[in-house]
Amino acid sequence: MSNWDLMMPGMGLTAIGLAGVTISYAGIAHTFVDGMHALTGLTMFIGLIFLSAGILDGGVSTSNRAKATTLVIISIALGFGTFALTMNSSNYTITLAGLLMAIAFPSIIIAYLAMKMPQYAKPVGVIVCLASATGIIMWFSFGLVSPDTYMINEPIVEEKTAKQMQPSGPVFTIAILDKSSIQGNPDYEPDIAHVPKGNVVEWTNKDTVAHTVTSSVDYGDTFNSNMINAGEKFALDTSKLATGEYEYMCVVHPWMTATLVIEEPKADVKVVIPQGAGTQKDGQIYFDPAVTQVSVGSTVVWENADSVVHTVTSGNSQGPNGTFDSGMINAGASFKFTFNSPGKEDYFCMVHPWMTGSVEVQ
Repeated sequence: MSNWDLMMPGMGLTAIGLAGVTISYAGIAHTFVDGMHALTGLTMFIGLIFLSAGILDGGVSTSNRAKATTLVIISIALGFGTFALTMNSSNYTITLAGLLMAIAFPSIIIAYLAMKMPQYAKPVGVIVCLASATGIIMWFSFGLVSPDTYMINEPIVEEKTAKQMQPSGPVFTIAILDKSSIQGNPDYEPDIAHVPKGNVVEWTNKDTVAHTVTSSVDYGDTFNSNMINAGEKFALDTSKLATGEYEYMCVVHPWMTATLVIEEPKADVKVVIPQGAGTQKDGQIYFDPAVTQVSVGSTVVWENADSVVHTVTSGNSQGPNGTFDSGMINAGASFKFTFNSPGKEDYFCMVHPWMTGSVEVQ
């Protein structure tokens, strides 16, 4: 009779581990740094160890209890195994299944021979070991010298791919606030961000601990920053996102939540610096219009139609406030800035400080 004290926990752990591996690799369950992959894999292998020890200790039982238990385990394995092979989102499922079978079949054969025909166990084990070593050596060798050199990295191709994936476009900034890791404190600013499609959303971690920016509904399938350490940034190109609302969270501190609203792009609002704006005199228009009213997420473009250089600098004649600064805008050149927060923003020209204007964001 089998050693059921070993076989029962072995079969249970194996089934639980197999189910967990399938669920985690299928993209259904995500945990902190995807630790479920390793944990359930370890659980499954521990279960296999218990199961094999029970079989080797007492042989394979043919009782009704053993048959019923085996039927349940096979049903669980077949159910999750079928799901893993047909609906799994991982590219490594077939590889994982192949490795498990490559380990399981020789082990079963050797274990059976050790129990029933021990005189054949040693030579068969040697043959299996030699075959495995030969296969591994050939796989590595062909990977280095065959036409498909899959063992050799191609850094040049990877570098080009990385450069092509760099996002570009107007930047919408969101801050991960200091002490946001404490539950109840403000976390993301703004909490609801209205961003025109095509803009690049840039999160800056101003806290002292690491955070993530992870889409909530699909657990990071839409976007996921992974760990953003203190002072680091994460950029998201919205050009490939559909318009609509996207709730996101920090997987390290799940009470930190916010909403990203992707909207249709808005037309730029133009402000002209007219000819003669550099001369201070009555009746002279310095910025046209002097007061610009826009909605949140709009981009204002200042065009220098004058013959001298100017700047567009947030603040007033007392000094800049640091929100934006165009630097020197040459004649015929322009400067643009996207307003992401409501309020009034005054600006002036640092070269000609009597030139003032304002933008009212609603």
